[in-house]
Amino acid sequence: MPILNEWNLSEKNILITADRRGWTPYLADYLSEAGANLIIVGNSDSDMKEAAAHIKNVRKAPLTIETNLLDESSILETIETAYDSVGQIHCLVNNAKADFGKRFESVTTTEWDTLYKFNFKSMVLFSQIVGTKMLEHGYGRIVNMTSNLAKRGLWNSVAACSVEGAIHQFTSSLALEWGREGIRVNGIGAGWISKAPQSEQDPNELLLRYLPSRRKGHPTDLAGLLVYLASESCDFVNGQTIFIDGGSLAHA
Repeated sequence: MPILNEWNLSEKNILITADRRGWTPYLADYLSEAGANLIIVGNSDSDMKEAAAHIKNVRKAPLTIETNLLDESSILETIETAYDSVGQIHCLVNNAKADFGKRFESVTTTEWDTLYKFNFKSMVLFSQIVGTKMLEHGYGRIVNMTSNLAKRGLWNSVAACSVEGAIHQFTSSLALEWGREGIRVNGIGAGWISKAPQSEQDPNELLLRYLPSRRKGHPTDLAGLLVYLASESCDFVNGQTIFIDGGSLAHA
């Protein structure tokens, strides 16, 4: 992918959290291609190592740090290790998510707490600790990955929609609080994303017929916007969650 000069991320250290959805390799590849030095962190069962291997031929190999995104002390230790290794983090990408679907009356408190901790509390901790360091430098970019469930309801998804809504408001509020101090906080709201190529998608599938784009998205559909939001070019973009969903929210 050709990189515009304004989107160049050379000399930028970017920390991205990984999960099991398989998006991280594509997002990391675009960031690395734009010149970024990457720190990829994730649980032992995440796609962290896959992401690192995916971009191993780039000029500088990414740093990978295994962590437990459900454990606050592990997150603190991970961030300390990252700073000891690179000195400064210019951009934080809160990408880690766990999918969860269940009727509300059947959701246990343990399931709710686990979803909240993994999808939202880990994001809050990374943002607070890394963002505080960014304030010292008067510069930073924070990108929160969310979904169109932040703006719409869905069957069997009360817990998931609630967490996504929290991320949406967190992004807006944090942008207001830190915007005057050089920090830009934005979000990417993903629609239905699949790693399968478009040629393998069934055009008669009900979901595809519902989407104006007539296809599911691919992680690379998100990656270009991520590069932009991590770059100098997005200085006048703040507090926005930009939805890349094939037009599904246009139905609302």
